[in-house]
Amino acid sequence: MSEVQAVRLSYEDGARAVELARESVESFVRHGQREQPGSMRDAFYNRTGAFVRLQSTRGRGRLRGCAGTYSEGDQLGHAIVDAAITAASDDSCGTEVGPKELDSLQISVCIVSRTTLTDDPIADLELGVHGVAIDAGGNHGWMYPMLPVENDWSKAEFLSRACRKAQLPPTAWQEEDTMVTLIEGQVFREREDGGAVEAFSAE
Repeated sequence: MSEVQAVRLSYEDGARAVELARESVESFVRHGQREQPGSMRDAFYNRTGAFVRLQSTRGRGRLRGCAGTYSEGDQLGHAIVDAAITAASDDSCGTEVGPKELDSLQISVCIVSRTTLTDDPIADLELGVHGVAIDAGGNHGWMYPMLPVENDWSKAEFLSRACRKAQLPPTAWQEEDTMVTLIEGQVFREREDGGAVEAFSAE
């Protein structure tokens, strides 16, 4: 294995990350504008990736958008804003989030703390801790760390679904020329009841 990055946020920083994602989504949806992080918390100057996921709280809680990056190319504050805007746009789930949906969205943010390039995914993958990125033959796909816990997937199923998202055969993760990156991150999300932001745990 080879590891990159080591970023950890406090609860207060995580709560602000979710707030920034919410502000970015609302600014984009209501006004078509890119929210600026403004005076950022110190942790937001770290160069690491972030993912933003939008789920509807109506009905079965369908996914309305998910976007982001696990690269360390940009400052965290800007990575959150960019991920939130892309998640709310039609580039994510095919239809842009509308103003009437804003009050029924639950927003979660995954702050990338470490990435691990693994040659033994089944042994190294921890469900509920790691997201997965698959790269092979120019194809790329990634999946959010909470998904296998929410859907009761096994490690093999999680890896197979990540392969299919990358438009690869479901067993591609077993091939020698396939790069499998494990994405460890902290997940903070809004509560459906409108209470304080919670830090997600797989426990």
